[in-house]
Amino acid sequence: MNSVENQLLQVTQALEKQVDATIEKIDNLDVNDLEQLRKNRIKELQKQEEKKREWLKNDHGNYDELPEEQRFFDVIKKSDNIVLHFYTNTSERSKIVDMHLKALAPKHIEARFTKLNAEKCPFLSEKLKIKVIPTIVLIQKTILVDKIIGFTELGNRDDFTTEVLEWRIAQNGIINYEGDLSAPPDQQVIKKSRNYGKKIRDSSYNRDDEDLDIEEDGLKADNLKSDYLAMPTQSTELTADELAELMN
Repeated sequence: MNSVENQLLQVTQALEKQVDATIEKIDNLDVNDLEQLRKNRIKELQKQEEKKREWLKNDHGNYDELPEEQRFFDVIKKSDNIVLHFYTNTSERSKIVDMHLKALAPKHIEARFTKLNAEKCPFLSEKLKIKVIPTIVLIQKTILVDKIIGFTELGNRDDFTTEVLEWRIAQNGIINYEGDLSAPPDQQVIKKSRNYGKKIRDSSYNRDDEDLDIEEDGLKADNLKSDYLAMPTQSTELTADELAELMN
């Protein structure tokens, strides 16, 4: 017997011992043990159902738009996992993101899927450094954990699949994912060429996806809200100076 066969035999024997131990443990369970297991399982299912009801109450399962940026602070307090799409009306790529997020929202009720018009929320656009449209911001327990900026990480193409976006969102545990997180579902190699794919020019957000690195900013609801309330009353439309500031 060679070394490889010997190793395989050892692994097989170890697995057999584990299986035998599990079977023995099950065989030794008495009525009280089985009843306790049943009760524990029922409690677990009840907790899951309560959580689902809470999610649905907080508008999980739908993909909607926040009517104003101040609503953002209410959302991050009520939902632990948030997928927030910053868009503009002139962005064709934002429409592509809308299509995919609309499909993912009812599939992943564990997260809140929503969007904001970047041109109507200057405070958040500045705080979250939104300089490319579309940008998907991923927030977990009031902390900004990741951004998906443009389509660079989605294959640098407009015809990426919903499954690819789902895989990318799942990288930080924002949604539950049963597949392999180590590679995109279609095994697509992300191309970094600046000349690959269609470039979208959206008013002030006129920069290539590749020019921006993901910001590792912390995002605390109370701090952000206090900053927001301290700001002078202003129009929700971006001024020319505000547009220029976002480009810096």
